[in-house]
Amino acid sequence: MIAVARDQEQPLILPERVPRHIGIIMDGNGRWAKARGLPRTEGHRQGTENLRRIIKACVEFGVEILTIYAFSTENWRRPPLEVRLLLTILETVIDRELQELHDNGVQIRHIGRTDRLSPALLRKIKDACEYTKDNNRLILNVAFNYGGRDEIIHAVREIVKAGIPAEEINEDVVNRYMYTSGLPDPDFIIRTSGELRASNFLIWQAAYAEYYFTPTYWPDFDREQLLEAIREYSRRTRRFGKTDEQIGTDAPDRTQPF
Repeated sequence: MIAVARDQEQPLILPERVPRHIGIIMDGNGRWAKARGLPRTEGHRQGTENLRRIIKACVEFGVEILTIYAFSTENWRRPPLEVRLLLTILETVIDRELQELHDNGVQIRHIGRTDRLSPALLRKIKDACEYTKDNNRLILNVAFNYGGRDEIIHAVREIVKAGIPAEEINEDVVNRYMYTSGLPDPDFIIRTSGELRASNFLIWQAAYAEYYFTPTYWPDFDREQLLEAIREYSRRTRRFGKTDEQIGTDAPDRTQPF
């Protein structure tokens, strides 16, 4: 993977400084619309349009896995009209974007519950995942009808069903029963709109992730802002409980272009 430059005057992103797995809490669609005197539904539509640009940028920058928080288990509490729109948007995106995503080597995976989804939507989700399963340029995890606590409860129930003795349960066992089984944990979690919380997103997997909060609403979070977020990530030292002395040469050299 070659390094990427915004232009000739900007420093490079060195491939080893790019997070392998990014999670994004795509927040602020409604407030984006309200600030412009538009209905919340328009904010969601614009947020969906922006997702295409961010996926393209992730491929360009060499990100291997992108997990997006599209619809939480708590979002069912929103006004019924808004919920129906959000469900319709996912269906529309699959219909409109699937072939382009496939052509660009994007593998789609769904993480979350499947209950409460209509048979038609569930079929489209399954077909999209099956159609793109052999692609390997970018894995796109769509967290839809997803909640972090709910995922942990689901994993515990599956472990009990499997009859695994209590003394054999460890992190590796739990990981096998999470929706993200087989994938590395996210390195970097981005949340747009200025809110400073995790909102039940990947709370098991993101235990050691770096967080980045921006006041920008999701529809306005563009390629340049993603690039700046990755630059910020590249300046951090991930210790995983160790000291700087233990990390030694693993710490990033901040005197070099990133």
